[in-house]
Amino acid sequence: MTFEATYLGSNGWLIKFKKTNLIIDPWLTGDLVFPPGDWFFKGSLENDILIQENINTIILTQSLPDHCHIPSLKKLKKDIDIICPKSAKRILHKLGFNSINVLQPSEKIYKNDLEIEATSGAPVPQVENGYIIKDDEGKGFYIEPHGYLDEKLKPQALDAVITPIVNLALPLVGPFVKGADVLPKLINKFSPKYILSTTIGGEAKYSGFLNKFISFQECTNEVNCNIVNLKSMDSLKI
Repeated sequence: MTFEATYLGSNGWLIKFKKTNLIIDPWLTGDLVFPPGDWFFKGSLENDILIQENINTIILTQSLPDHCHIPSLKKLKKDIDIICPKSAKRILHKLGFNSINVLQPSEKIYKNDLEIEATSGAPVPQVENGYIIKDDEGKGFYIEPHGYLDEKLKPQALDAVITPIVNLALPLVGPFVKGADVLPKLINKFSPKYILSTTIGGEAKYSGFLNKFISFQECTNEVNCNIVNLKSMDSLKI
């Protein structure tokens, strides 16, 4: 086994390597609300998500509330290493975290026998992060939660890719999550053993004005890869 991936629902993951436990974009408690308020967009968890494992590193892909969820981050120890895009730094400082590592796309950091490389992610509107994370044997995964692939990345073999597999779209705006569009490109770029579906799963309930207009589009291309849709708190050993 290289690592174990546990889906926390929405954009959240717990990744357990031999020596390191990572938590990515955790939404563990409380509501998820986008400005200007819950009338506009609100997500609610049926139950809090309890993490039993000792977390060594927190990884955030974006500073938006569904990735940088303040009520959940408040529950985590403030001396845990955090790796994040520049947009999240001020939020984390206000929460009292004292080991904040900002990565720009193409920058790398080494933590607990892991190589963590930031990649260009979604423009929302500032360009946020995806990541390629490998252990000391070169085994690992790629993650980006909005379906944006950094075209500057060189082809390389990875064990898994964590990505949405459908498009989410709004009238006039078009797709804001482009999982269906990017899926064939990701398979061609990384030749993964597994595609782990993210972003739209879990047990949360959504409401609000914006939610009424979101539409889904599946990938119409035939893909030759093992696509896995985990339920909340289900795990896969890779």
